[in-house]
Amino acid sequence: MFMGMSWISYRRYLNKFIVFIICCALGGSGLTGSTAMGLSETTLAVVSLRAEYKENPIGIDIRKPRLSWQIQSDRRGTAQSAYQIQVAATAADLQAGHNLLWDTGKVNSSESTQVVYEGSALKSAQRYYWRVRVWDGRGDASPWSSIAFWEMGLLQASDWRASWIEPDLNEDVSRPQPSPLLRGAFKTNSVVKEARAYVTSHGLYEMHLNGQRVGDQVFTPGWTSYNKRLQYQTYDVTNLLRRGDNAVGVILGNGWYRGNIGFSGQRNFYGDRLALLMQIKINLSWRNLRRAVGEKRLDTARL
Repeated sequence: MFMGMSWISYRRYLNKFIVFIICCALGGSGLTGSTAMGLSETTLAVVSLRAEYKENPIGIDIRKPRLSWQIQSDRRGTAQSAYQIQVAATAADLQAGHNLLWDTGKVNSSESTQVVYEGSALKSAQRYYWRVRVWDGRGDASPWSSIAFWEMGLLQASDWRASWIEPDLNEDVSRPQPSPLLRGAFKTNSVVKEARAYVTSHGLYEMHLNGQRVGDQVFTPGWTSYNKRLQYQTYDVTNLLRRGDNAVGVILGNGWYRGNIGFSGQRNFYGDRLALLMQIKINLSWRNLRRAVGEKRLDTARL
């Protein structure tokens, strides 16, 4: 405490000194107005766009996908007050705002999860591009988000051009058997720009293209009530195919379809014949495995 200065006077002096230092610091950095009062320009952005809970998914079979996103802001307490979604069939159309399949306009809502798509009818195997922008509680709008996409699966039974393939083996289905391997070869006469494989089976399957395993899931296509519903998977196999000769192989397993199931060890509960249904789409031309190998019987072996 300074000589001859009371405690109260000293506190007043100290407060004035602190205010003086803050003002000098603000003045020296060139901050004025509301910025000098600590109200900096707020950054508002939309990130983590998801369709059916996934980022840029392929093989979606929900005809009205549910869309979700997150907002980012450097201002605490920022909340969404409105949003706008746009969807188009190409990224170029979306960027230009032309030929939009869905434009919500500004919707006053805080919803940012499971917003149902309500645009034009979606088509099988078609990719759709979308973006979002939002408004905060002060009425400030964010820039458009980065463009995301989702890709539809096969929506109609008629979209499946492939046929079921059963291994050509004589088997004793009353007990476990070695896993059959189906293999076929086909050619592509040009560079592969894009390719999709749609695959399911009676039993389990593991698919390989040109010696590389397709996907990282196990026990596909999954356990369902097979006589009512059968799941299938969609794979992007663009980078696994090459111009010229290609080979595809699929290993089948009993799984829940015809393996032991339940406490009594029952077998063949859903069926007793393993089978494969696989369809590969290459450059917009549909290829069935049987057609790819010239309608000849597939090579079958036991593992």
